[in-house]
Amino acid sequence: MVVGVSIFELHLPGARSLKQKRKVIKGLIDRVHNRFRVSISETDYHDLHQRSEISIAAIARSAHDGERLMNSIRDLIDSEPAAQLTMWDPQYMEGIR
Repeated sequence: MVVGVSIFELHLPGARSLKQKRKVIKGLIDRVHNRFRVSISETDYHDLHQRSEISIAAIARSAHDGERLMNSIRDLIDSEPAAQLTMWDPQYMEGIR
């Protein structure tokens, strides 16, 4: 079993208010959660309207499956036109019992 944790930092150049930012981030979080069934939350930069940090945790059967899952999530996040992925930090913990 592998536990994968990934932190994504996003830049939202078109967000002119926190309300606009929340709309984009909430939609993105909902899409990722519904498609991949992972734990996901906005974890930092709550008061900045053009910056966000999203953290994800997931369990996979193997390191290969965990990497493939995180890469698929990264691809979905990277495809969001209103947000630019500025940092991605995946980490994996193997052999947890």
